Amino acid sequence: MKKIFFIIPGFIVVGLFSSCGNKNAKDADKKEETSKPENHETANTATLSEKQIKTIGIELGTIEEKQLTASLKTNGVLKVPNQNKASINSVYSGIIKSLLVQPGNTVSKGQTIATISNPEFIRIQEEYVGINSKMVLAEQEYTRQKELNAGNAGALKNLQAAETELKTISSRKSSLEQQIQLMGVSPASLSNGNFVSVLSIRSPIGGVVSNVMVQIGSYINVNTTVAEIVDNSQLHLDLFVYEKDLPKLKNNQTIHFTLTNNPGKEYDALIYSLGSSFEGESKAVTVHAMVKSNKTGLIDGMNVTAVISLEKNTVPAVPSAAIVNYQGQDYIFIQSEKHSANETEKKDQPKTDEVEFEKIPVAKGTTDVGFTEITPLKKIRAGSKIVTKGAFFVLAKMTNAGEDE
Repeated sequence: MKKIFFIIPGFIVVGLFSSCGNKNAKDADKKEETSKPENHETANTATLSEKQIKTIGIELGTIEEKQLTASLKTNGVLKVPNQNKASINSVYSGIIKSLLVQPGNTVSKGQTIATISNPEFIRIQEEYVGINSKMVLAEQEYTRQKELNAGNAGALKNLQAAETELKTISSRKSSLEQQIQLMGVSPASLSNGNFVSVLSIRSPIGGVVSNVMVQIGSYINVNTTVAEIVDNSQLHLDLFVYEKDLPKLKNNQTIHFTLTNNPGKEYDALIYSLGSSFEGESKAVTVHAMVKSNKTGLIDGMNVTAVISLEKNTVPAVPSAAIVNYQGQDYIFIQSEKHSANETEKKDQPKTDEVEFEKIPVAKGTTDVGFTEITPLKKIRAGSKIVTKGAFFVLAKMTNAGEDE
């Protein structure tokens, strides 16, 4: 069998290898270009295009010097002083004949809230009228014995007995007179036999009826509370402030507070007294503040959340919306120096439409009128532009980019 050999020129082999090599290199370059990221975000930066910035509505500004009012947040309770509360009792026992008020009614001082009846009332008045006659006879007998004794015609013991009788009757008359006055009846009006069988129970203060404890037909005595009245005109706050914060407070400081269970409406108060002792075993001191202006909807015993305004200070501050919180740390975003340098490039050099923002950690301070005091925890250059609106979207862009990488 004959063997046939083929000779392949060397330049053809070299061409084949060269062609394969070029193809593989092109494929590698294409793959590298495909895998190359469009943006070069790091863990602390985010890159947005001018179009994205405009669409999202991101606004830039600078750190400003603002006069902010420092404040102290605390809790407390609404209180009415005891002298502005009244538990109404009757000085006499009897049966409730009528009730003239119900909870929620507004009453004035001296207004009748109920009436009671008792036959004992008539007996006391009757005895008072009868004792007037005895008083006249006792005075006449004493005068007669005194004249007899002066003429040595009467015994001394008779004069002494007449004097004792007169004093006894006079004391009894005085006692009955005071009892009748406590009934709210004028003793002088009883001379014609116009006895009063029904007594009025009157309110000792003006205010609002908070509770009525009896009903018509109930028997009451001096220990029975008929109703309770509260005068909210002197409503005040008892705020609990810790020892370390007490030196920051003084009289006439303004307090803004809301009801803990209904924070929709804000009220004002003014500090008028600082406590001088701790509440129980806690390190809290009670601060008293008088509620100003409208007290509608405020009731004794309501829990409140209060903000005490402290002194004003000029501090570096940014709009509160410029601060974002990420993993427990507060941040602001500044326009990076790299982009700022691009803005100063010559016109004939290429300019990118991308803006890079850097995340800067900060410590928050006082918040007032929409601004928050900040202390940057990383050095930044003076006049740096910061994101004042849309910082949340920049944070989202940064965190999403980090996850993609």
